[in-house]
Amino acid sequence: MVKFKDICTKIGSGATPKGGKEAYCEEGISLIRSQNVLDFAFSAEGLAFINDLQAEKLKNVIVEEGDVLLNITGDSVARACMVDKKYLPARVNQHVCIVRADLQKAVPSYLLYFLQLNKEYLLQLAAGGATRNALTKEMINNLELELPSIEDQQKIVAVLDDIQKKIDFNNAINENLQAQVMALFHAMFISSEDRLSWESGTFSDLIESTLGGDWGKESPTGNNTELVYCIRGADIPEVKAGNKGKMPTRYILPKNYAAKRLLPGDIVVEISGGSPTQSTGRVAAISQSLLDRYDKGMVCTNFCRAIKPKSGYSMFVYYYWQYLYDRNVFFSYENGTTGIKNLDLSGFTTTEEIVIPPFELIQKFDDYCQIVFDQTFANGLENEQLSNLRDTLLPRLMSGELDVSEIDI
Repeated sequence: MVKFKDICTKIGSGATPKGGKEAYCEEGISLIRSQNVLDFAFSAEGLAFINDLQAEKLKNVIVEEGDVLLNITGDSVARACMVDKKYLPARVNQHVCIVRADLQKAVPSYLLYFLQLNKEYLLQLAAGGATRNALTKEMINNLELELPSIEDQQKIVAVLDDIQKKIDFNNAINENLQAQVMALFHAMFISSEDRLSWESGTFSDLIESTLGGDWGKESPTGNNTELVYCIRGADIPEVKAGNKGKMPTRYILPKNYAAKRLLPGDIVVEISGGSPTQSTGRVAAISQSLLDRYDKGMVCTNFCRAIKPKSGYSMFVYYYWQYLYDRNVFFSYENGTTGIKNLDLSGFTTTEEIVIPPFELIQKFDDYCQIVFDQTFANGLENEQLSNLRDTLLPRLMSGELDVSEIDI
C-alpha cells in the first residue's frame, strides 16, 4: 500500500481572487471552480476568468496538462476529472484541489479512476467536516491504494480510456450538432436578407402559456402521491448535451402533475440563480427523446418555469432564446437584491423585440431540429450504456480480478 503523498508531486487547492465573484473578467485566464469539475468530465459551463495580476497571486496553483482535479467542498465534493488542455492556462479556486502524479510512480488517469472508484468513501470522509462537507489536504495526502507497476497501470487505463474516449467522441458529435443547428438558425433567421420584410413582435406572440414549477415532497405525504422527475436549473447543461442527467424524483399532488406535466415541445427556463458571469434564463428543450429516457413523468422545479410555444414554433423559440442568451441579453431582465437573481420572465417575453419569419420557414427549421435532437439523445443513450460498462469494469480492473497482463498496448 502507498499513500497519495508518496506518489504525487503536488496536492493543493487555490483561492478566489480578492473581491470575490465581482473580480471575475469576461475573458482571460481560466479559474476552475467546483461547477466545472464533473465525474470523469470537465465542464466549461459557467467557467470564470481572472486577469494576469490575479493569476500571478495564484501562481502556486497553476493547472498543468495531466493534472487530476478534485472537488473538496460542498454538495459536489469528491467529483474528479482531468481538464482539457484547451482551457489552459488555468488556476483553481479554494473548492478544487490539484492532484499531480509523480510520473515515475503513477499514471495520472489511474489516480483519477481510483478517486472515482472510491467516491463513496471520499463522501463519507468529507462528511466529517466541521460545518460542511470537506476534504482536507491531510485526508488526500493519506489516501492509501494498491499501486501496480507503471506498465500494469497503463494497461488498466488503456481499457478504461478507450471507453471514455468513445464517450468524449459522442459528446463532441453532440456539441458539433448543436453548433450546426445554431449556425443554420443564424443563417435562416438572423443574417437573412429577407429579414427586413418579416414581421416584428415578441416571444409572447409565439407562446401559448407558461407553467409554474413544483418541488413536492421527498416521500409520499398526505395528498402528495404522484412520483415525478423534477428538472432543475442544474440539470439544464446535461439535458442540452443529450444526457439523461440526474434529476431527483419528488412526490407532488396528482392535480399539480396534470397541470404542470412537461410534454414534447415545452421549454424549461431557469428563472432564479445565476452568477455575476452567468445570467438566469438558461433553457432546455423538452423532446420526446428525452422523456423516453425516464420511467415517470416530468415537471420543472419551482426555480424554473416551462413555456409552451404555439404548435410548430418550439425549436424556433428555443434557438432564438439561446441566441439571445449567448449574447448576455438576459442580464438586462434580472432583478433581486438579496443575492439571488431572478428573471423577469414576463418582462422579457413581452418587451424583447424579435423578428418573426413566415411559418413555412419556421416549420422547415423545426423538422430539421427534431432529427438533430433524436441523434443527440441516441448518442446520449449510448454514453449512458458505455458509462455503465466503464463503471462495471473499473473495480474489477483495479482490484486485479481482471488480468491485464496479456494486453498489448
